[in-house]
Amino acid sequence: MITRSLRWRLLLGGGIAMLAAVLVAWLFMTVLFQRHLERRLTLELSRDATRLTAGLTQNADASLALDAELTDPRLSIPAGGLYWQASTPATALRSRSLWDQTLPVPASVPADRWVLKQIAGPFDKPIVVLQRSIRLNPNGPPVVVQIAEDADDIASAQSEFGRDLAMFLGGLWLFLAAASVTQVHLGLSPLRRIREDLAALRPSASARLAKPWLEEVQPLAETINALLSASEDELSQARGRAADLAHGLKTPLSALQAQSRRLRETGDSRIADRLDRAIASATATVERELARSRVAAVRRGTSAVREGVEDVLGVIEQTTHGERIAFTNDVPEGFNAPMEQDDLAELLGPLLENAARFARRQVLVRAGRTGSSLWVAIEDDGPGIAAEHEAEAVLRGARLDESGQGHGLGLAIARDLVTASGGTLTLTRSTLGGLRAEVGWTADLVAPAVTDPERPGSQPSLRA
Repeated sequence: MITRSLRWRLLLGGGIAMLAAVLVAWLFMTVLFQRHLERRLTLELSRDATRLTAGLTQNADASLALDAELTDPRLSIPAGGLYWQASTPATALRSRSLWDQTLPVPASVPADRWVLKQIAGPFDKPIVVLQRSIRLNPNGPPVVVQIAEDADDIASAQSEFGRDLAMFLGGLWLFLAAASVTQVHLGLSPLRRIREDLAALRPSASARLAKPWLEEVQPLAETINALLSASEDELSQARGRAADLAHGLKTPLSALQAQSRRLRETGDSRIADRLDRAIASATATVERELARSRVAAVRRGTSAVREGVEDVLGVIEQTTHGERIAFTNDVPEGFNAPMEQDDLAELLGPLLENAARFARRQVLVRAGRTGSSLWVAIEDDGPGIAAEHEAEAVLRGARLDESGQGHGLGLAIARDLVTASGGTLTLTRSTLGGLRAEVGWTADLVAPAVTDPERPGSQPSLRA
């Protein structure tokens, strides 16, 4: 999951890079601090070594003498931590702090400069020694002057510095990690806003992304808008092709039906029956293909259900079945469905037509909200459907009334349209005694709020 997240990749990459930088900084800063200590120690020891050298004298027998002792109290305490020694191949002069120990003298000591080295010293302790070969008497042997200090103090200072530096750099890494989290959050916020804007586009197929103010995000938004425009054009073309097909086949089928009537009037009923069956088969095929085109072109939008019901009823009331039915539009004002207005009409059409065909005197259209679900119900007072046939009624081509006309596509088309919009269609027994066809959606598919039918907000529209 982490490898598939751009946020976690950026955070992990930044955190690892900063940790590596902090570790490298700790390593180099400890090395630099060590060199700084060595330079400071060299400076301090060289001052003492210069005073020590100034007080040394070499007698004619090559013995050494010191005119004035150094004042550091550590030199007078055995194993005091500070030591000096002046030696020739024949004799040596050393500080009281060495007691019965001696400083090791290397075979070769430079005469032109002071040299600082860390060696094993007296009392089984490592020491840092500054040494140089000096000729006090032109006729005498060279004198190796050494002044040393215990290395434990230097190691302790280095350890404390490294520990304190590690704590500081650790805190710095945490601060930089928090800054990195903030930076990644701010850097990805335009993508998050685009995702939210895309989610807001679902209710309307014609909506587009606003132009981002960041130059890096603008090409992405423009590409998405171009894809949305292309998709909308394809949907419009599909609707147009379906309408053209319907109009193109309507006239030939009507002509064939007229020929069938003439054959029946002349007494040739057998040929007329065959022709009617062929016409019915062609009509069913056309309706199936038109239904598929309508379902494929369903767009997620928002439309007013009450107005959609009024429009469909205005057509059905002109039909043979509709003119004898009393329709009641009890949909609240402001109740919206997650479909475009044309798709909603395609959905309501077969449901209201089916209710008008089988109703005795009354058809009721209601809508409301139950919990997180929206529903639109069409009820009639007709014979209804037996419970064992309710699931079968919405299958494509299913006809529970074989005596009537049609091809069993109405409820199946309505079911496909509802499914394409993210809803469900269920058939149950109506309180009026007939069939109740209920369409349901989740409330999050519709942005505007809806009004419950039990609450005041609109009066039922009664149509006789």
